[in-house]
Amino acid sequence: MTEPAYELAQVNLGRLKAPLDSPRLKDFVDSLDPVNADADGADGFVWRLQGEAGDDATDVPVFGDSWLIINMSVWRDTNALTAYMYQGRHREMLARRREWFERVQEAMVALWWVPAGHRPTVAEAECRVLHLRTHGPTPYAFTLRTSFPPQGATPLLGEVPEGLGCAP
Repeated sequence: MTEPAYELAQVNLGRLKAPLDSPRLKDFVDSLDPVNADADGADGFVWRLQGEAGDDATDVPVFGDSWLIINMSVWRDTNALTAYMYQGRHREMLARRREWFERVQEAMVALWWVPAGHRPTVAEAECRVLHLRTHGPTPYAFTLRTSFPPQGATPLLGEVPEGLGCAP
């Protein structure tokens, strides 16, 4: 079987309702390691962003906002990501997200195709989220609801849309 030329990168951001060390977020924080372990062992999982301590990414800054936390990972394809998202502990966490995170109108999740083996940076993820907020779903940044095939990644690879405030 041939190795895929592209893999699916995903980023999701959450605006916390309280500090991570608060009692309000205890269940969320206590679930991070088991949920991440589930992801690490999931079919189609490739990679996830980790912080300095080598565990979750809650200490990784995003958009210069200390109330935002980031989760970023790479998967074989949209089917693998979807299968993981809507089962087990992760599904339970999704059902409770309003307890821990503010409801935000703007896009906080973006997907995009990366060349197999590429590990996206936070700056890359920020640009994809901003692009999705500005232009809606395109091959450069999309959602599970409106996705694009991997071949759409080729012409946009490494390019940053103008006017988004993202450094190339």
